Amino acid sequence: MKPITPSPETLIDIGRRAGLAAVGVCRAEPFTDTEETLSERKSDGLHGGMQFTYRNPERSTDPARVLPGAAALVVGALDFWRGDPERPDDGTPYGRVAAYAREDHYAALRSALGQVAEALRESGHRAVVVADANSLVDRAAAHRAGIGWWGKSSNILVPGAGSLVVLGAVVTDAPLCDTDPGPMADGCGSCRQCLDGCPTGAIFAPGVVDARRCLAWLVQEAGVFRPEFRVALGDRIYGCDDCADVCPPNRVRVRLDSPRAKRPNEAWVSLVDLLDASDEDLMARFGRWYIPRRQPRYLRRNALVALGNVGDPSAPRVRYAVNRALAHPDPLVRAHAVWCARRLGLDLAPLQGRDDPLVQDELSRQVRVRQPLATAASPPPR
Repeated sequence: MKPITPSPETLIDIGRRAGLAAVGVCRAEPFTDTEETLSERKSDGLHGGMQFTYRNPERSTDPARVLPGAAALVVGALDFWRGDPERPDDGTPYGRVAAYAREDHYAALRSALGQVAEALRESGHRAVVVADANSLVDRAAAHRAGIGWWGKSSNILVPGAGSLVVLGAVVTDAPLCDTDPGPMADGCGSCRQCLDGCPTGAIFAPGVVDARRCLAWLVQEAGVFRPEFRVALGDRIYGCDDCADVCPPNRVRVRLDSPRAKRPNEAWVSLVDLLDASDEDLMARFGRWYIPRRQPRYLRRNALVALGNVGDPSAPRVRYAVNRALAHPDPLVRAHAVWCARRLGLDLAPLQGRDDPLVQDELSRQVRVRQPLATAASPPPR
């Protein structure tokens, strides 16, 4: 007797019981409008070199490239909000990590989608889980499946979870639906807080992001950190939550508690400890992040920019970390140590390898010394 194909309702129930905040089903037709949009923005340079779904829009917008004969998508959203821990108050400069990067949320998402895929395989169908990959435009799939609306931040907003979700899908040859659910009604209205709240103006039009100005991308970009955005980076070392923080739907969360086991919430990272760590230790701790070419030098680069923005130049550990970076064998690290030292008003005497072009570029750059950090002992302004 031939196994019965699970109904969309059954698959949605499986996904919800597995911990997903929202699940929807839609057809696996190509996302032709999205392909055109991605191609246009790539042509305009708005991708800023980002490869995710931009690498090959023709491929990432066609589910049949993932699974020949694809008929349907089961799309899931997993909410990752775990609260926003306060920065440790121990006198050490800390770098901030965006909420979506504090745990490997995609592992939990793949596990939940895997249970949906297994139900389809048991009924004799092929099913492939796709999450956090270049092979499928997950936001377009989520919108087609009706689990959220396109926000002006360009993110999908899910009722009860807002944009604080990671997205993925099961691509299957099971004929689960003949039509797509209607699109979810827009919940943004006249609100433009994400546009106004972006620290670099990267969201320059509703739903349109210039990756060349987006801090979440710039910390992942290879090469020298763009000088014009170093001060705007503030204390961030990975990701940026600003557009999410000001988004009203993100302030009303229905599912605050997760059935998954709690794990350490790494919202803050000691900058001096990061700069003191070995390559092996850095990759063991942060290897799940998108690090250009898997090279720890970029973690140090980001940490030095952040340290220049929040470090106390009178603190011995800060001075030691900067001096050590000025003598680092990697010219990229030394170059950013130059910027950090000058931003903090520190001496460049420990600098080695001054003749390297990257270091020379930094030495020729104008850098404004940061104002001293306010302390409890500081007199009030007159």
